[in-house]
This record gives sequence, structure tokens and C-alpha cells, in this order.
Amino acid sequence: MAEPEEIPGASLMEKIYSHHRSSSSSSSSDDDKPSKKADDVKHKAEEHDMPSAHDSVKSNKFRIFGREKPVHKVLGGGKPADVLLWRDKKVSGSVLGGATVLWIFFELLEYHLITLVCHMLILSLGVFFLWSNASSIINKAPPEIPKVQIPEKCVLDLASALRIELNKGFYVLREIASGRDLRTFLIVIVVLWIVSVIGKWFNFLTLFYLSFVLLHTVPVIYEKHDVQIDAFAEKAWIEIKKQYAVFDANVLSKIPKGPVKERKKD
Repeated sequence: MAEPEEIPGASLMEKIYSHHRSSSSSSSSDDDKPSKKADDVKHKAEEHDMPSAHDSVKSNKFRIFGREKPVHKVLGGGKPADVLLWRDKKVSGSVLGGATVLWIFFELLEYHLITLVCHMLILSLGVFFLWSNASSIINKAPPEIPKVQIPEKCVLDLASALRIELNKGFYVLREIASGRDLRTFLIVIVVLWIVSVIGKWFNFLTLFYLSFVLLHTVPVIYEKHDVQIDAFAEKAWIEIKKQYAVFDANVLSKIPKGPVKERKKD
């Protein structure tokens, strides 16, 4: 049998058609790439905006005193917080060691503050006086005594901050004494009673030193073991709330309260 003749025009048309189809498919795939990229970007943005389950659990986690910031920020940040959290062990150790030495001087050796200050001034003034007069004899330069001046702005800022804090304290005391909040009144009375009992055990200097030591130990311990401490504090707080609810129902609710004045609206 004779084979069918191949038409050259037909083969040429097939090549043109196949080339057009491949180019159109490649162009459509190229057009789909930006849309896919846009969808990916949109999906990532939605994931970023949606809070994760870990973040929501972390935000709802119980924290002592309801803190939401790190311990360093709660302590005010800066160098004082670094010292209390032992960021630099040499500086923190030096501060705590210096306070311990002063406490030993005043408490154990029964050295008085005024006596210590006077003796230090006598020693320093005597050394500088003799050095200044003997510098010409021993052919050495006289000591450079620094000129110390307290800036006026520093004193004014300190006085202003102290005034604000005192006014806040007086306002809180006035609100407590007015009889409007029985719960706050009882809390303050209990705290003052505890402080008075502790004051019988220690004098003011020892109490101040113990507070200083606690400031240099408790925050750093809490920062390292905050998860365990917060869990224990949550259980204790729940139990305290239960006991307070019982006490409120049996005792506080039966006590007559003072008149509550309505605040004037502007």
C-alpha cells in the first residue's frame, strides 16, 4: 500500500499551534504567580494579626500584683533595677556588702551615726590640711579638692516629687478614714498591726537593713522562678478570696456603712 503523503503546510500549522499553546500556558502561569504571592502575604499577615494560643494563655496567666511587664521594668529600669537584679554581680555585691558593714558598725559595734560622721570628717580634713601645707616642703602638688555644689533643679525636682507622693498618701488616708471602703480599711489596719509587731522585734536600723537585703534577694529569686511562684500565689489568692467571701457574708455585710457622697458631675 502506498503511504499517505505528508502535507508540509499541515505540519507547519501544527508547530505554530503547539508553540502558541505553550506560550499561552506559560503566560497564564506567570499571571498566577503574583496572585499566589499576594495570597501568601495576606495569609501571613492574618497569621501575624491573630494572637497565638500561647500568647493568649500567657496574657491570661496569673501574675503577682497583676504585673504585665518584666520584673526589670516593674523596678523602674535603669541602673537601680540592674543592681537589685544582680545584672553586675560586682556592683550588687559591693552595695550589699557596704550596707552590711554599716549595719555591723551601728548595730553590733554600737557605733553611732553622728560619731561616725564626725570621726570621718576629722580624719579627712586633717589629711587634706596636712597635705596642703606640706606640699611645698616635699615638692609635691597640693591635693585637688573638688568643688561640690548641689544643683537647684535637682533639689526642686526632688521636693516636687516628694510633695506629690505626700499628697497622694494624705488623700489615701483621708479616703480610708471616711469609712467608704471597709475592705481597704481592714487591710491597712492589719498591715499596720503586723509592722508594729515586727517593730517590737527589731529596731529601725535593723528593720531598714532587712528591707534592704530583701530588695536585693526577693526580686532576683522571683525573676528566676516566676512560674512556680506565680502558680503558688494563684492558689493562695483563690483560697484568700474564698475565706474573705465567707467573712464578708458573715461579718462585713452586717456592719453599717457610712454615707456615700455622690460626686458632682461637671
